[in-house]
Amino acid sequence: MKFTIDEFRQWENKKVTLLGMSGVGKTYLSTLLRDSQWFHFSGDYRIGTRYLDEPIMDMIKQQAMQVPFLKELLRNDWISIKNNIKVHDLGPVLSYIGQLGNPELGGVELEDFIQRQSCYREGEVAAMMDVPSFINKAQNIYGYQHFVNDVGGSLCELDNPEVIDVLVKHTLILYIQVTNEGEENKLIQRAQSTPKPLYYRPEFLQEELAVYLKENNIQYAAQMVPHDFTRWIFPRLFHSRIPRYEQIAKPHGYTVTSEEVSQVRDQQDFLHLLETAIARTH
Repeated sequence: MKFTIDEFRQWENKKVTLLGMSGVGKTYLSTLLRDSQWFHFSGDYRIGTRYLDEPIMDMIKQQAMQVPFLKELLRNDWISIKNNIKVHDLGPVLSYIGQLGNPELGGVELEDFIQRQSCYREGEVAAMMDVPSFINKAQNIYGYQHFVNDVGGSLCELDNPEVIDVLVKHTLILYIQVTNEGEENKLIQRAQSTPKPLYYRPEFLQEELAVYLKENNIQYAAQMVPHDFTRWIFPRLFHSRIPRYEQIAKPHGYTVTSEEVSQVRDQQDFLHLLETAIARTH
């Protein structure tokens, strides 16, 4: 959606999609707005609780069945296992996606990793297509006035125009841009120290994997140290996504900086930031 400032101010039920890399402040803003009658729709939470719940549970049960004591309990239906994902703790999704590398070091073999990546992409597409129905639920069932869509950092990787069309039709797109090297380095370090689920476009993964294997004189992905590969590839992923975010934001939305987002303290600050972003395009 596109607005003049007056049109935005008169927009009674505001609906905003936050776009950008993990760590730029999307969940920070969403959490802050939740206290001011904004419904917080978390894409990753929806993926984990709806579209990856069964694969996650199957993975956990497969591991549990290798323990004789737990195997007997599960086979006799004497215990149950639950996916306890939280908006601020995506551990089950992260465990399911895993890290590419040596299985003996906790990594996931390439073929299995590619399959899990595909499932994650399908889940993200489905979760974004759910946004219109959740906008309706937020207003008509739960009584929230406004709606904020906290999307995963990989939205720009989906190569699915229909998803973008749905989000543009139903929400204002706000891209949170990292504009200086210091902020960029902090975001990369944060992502490397506290990783979140990552989706790689298949072409990107294959190209970068070939570079990593050659640089490290490794023949197969199964020989890699998982965490080392993840730390190596993330800065490359970060830079590859920037033009993809801009391709969405320039024609369809508005752009603010991560520094500006860090100054937001309440709903009024957020609305003022949106008006500033709108004014820049006029």
